[in-house]
Amino acid sequence: MRKASNPNLHARGRWAVRAHAALLEQHGQQDWWPAEDRFEIMVGAILTQNTAWTNVEKAIANLKGADMLRADTIVQAAPDVLAQLIRPSGYFNVKARRLACFCDWYVRAGGYQTLRYWPTQRLRKALLGVHGVGPETADDMLLYAFHRPVFVIDAYTRRIFARLGTIRGDEAYEELRAAFEHQLAGGTRNFAQLHALIVRHGKDVCRPAPRCGACCLNAICRFYRHRHQPV
Repeated sequence: MRKASNPNLHARGRWAVRAHAALLEQHGQQDWWPAEDRFEIMVGAILTQNTAWTNVEKAIANLKGADMLRADTIVQAAPDVLAQLIRPSGYFNVKARRLACFCDWYVRAGGYQTLRYWPTQRLRKALLGVHGVGPETADDMLLYAFHRPVFVIDAYTRRIFARLGTIRGDEAYEELRAAFEHQLAGGTRNFAQLHALIVRHGKDVCRPAPRCGACCLNAICRFYRHRHQPV
């Protein structure tokens, strides 16, 4: 269970800005989210739940190969057919239902050409009302498909910044999202770049078994200091 509040989040300086600068210097500009169009981003946001991105790419390739990467086609698809196509993403029966529910809502709402005019809070509330769409999935869609200035909190974010010592890691999603958005300037572009850098760093360096020797954040990392302090 996430704890409700961390009163120190806003009292520790510009930690997100410092981390952003260091990550950018190490990894450079990131081209993320990898997709050909906005709807593919939305599908990917659902399929990536609890799985690696390489598995999502296989599932999306299957949908493309079957000419089914369209909302209206997914809505009309037989559940077992859809499930088999997205099987590489794992939890395929659950995700097939979630994807079908999302596409049904998406079509009924008028698709991107209508939704792009909705205010961010209205759109976010509507997304969160769709079966299988939680805060992280909704914010992935908002940031990368709709280019709205919302910051995505994921497992990489919690791991990296908990090790840095700037968060506990168990804060409520909305509390962390608000803290990052308060820290960062530049809106959508900065939010997308930092999140992409966090994903890259979490995959390549700050893994569950961290590669501290390859990390650009050691100077500001509590975990590194404790790990390497003299006995």
